[in-house]
Amino acid sequence: MKATELESKRFDKALDEILDLFNNLESDAPIIDFGQDVLDNIARAKKKYGDKMVDEKINTVVREMLSWLDLDDVQLDPEEEESDQEGS
Repeated sequence: MKATELESKRFDKALDEILDLFNNLESDAPIIDFGQDVLDNIARAKKKYGDKMVDEKINTVVREMLSWLDLDDVQLDPEEEESDQEGS
């Protein structure tokens, strides 16, 4: 059975609604709570230098800073590891 144009539009609208509901099932809590000034500067840097470069630079700085901390004895729960990998 071939769908009419109206049926296709209704299906697309319903699918968008389902995806929207799915995306809102879990709250997106940021891992780091940056100040608004930092967020603004990140946005400016991404606009000027591109997302990839800025993401790489921020990751390098944070990775270096975290290397100063003794974290070897800390284990993450499987669900924490999953959410950390999704944010990468």
